[in-house]
Amino acid sequence: MLATEKIVGFAPITDATRAKSFYGDKLGLKFVSEDSFAVVFDANGTMLRLTLMKKVEPQGFTILGWQVPDIVATVTRLQEAGVTFERYGDFMKQDELGIWAAPGGTKVAWFKDPDGNTLSVSQH
Repeated sequence: MLATEKIVGFAPITDATRAKSFYGDKLGLKFVSEDSFAVVFDANGTMLRLTLMKKVEPQGFTILGWQVPDIVATVTRLQEAGVTFERYGDFMKQDELGIWAAPGGTKVAWFKDPDGNTLSVSQH
């Protein structure tokens, strides 16, 4: 029933100005609108509503991810924009950029937004 409908992504934030700077300036998403409930971005045709909350309790998993054609180039550009990638120590073998190669060949790198939400880029 919903297979042909557009999906909307949601993520919690506490500060609209800080979120606009991170998602717009650092990640390069197109700002759409802002009201007292959310800051909205266009993420390549997908609406991303960053919902304003009094408090954000980050989850222990990735809440948003982008599939990219060249993860090394993407991670490099994001680092140049000021994004810091997560390191998981001996738990996951990551390269010098913070990219983990899964046994099946997928490559993933994780980073956090200003509210501590875990985001990722991956190459499949």
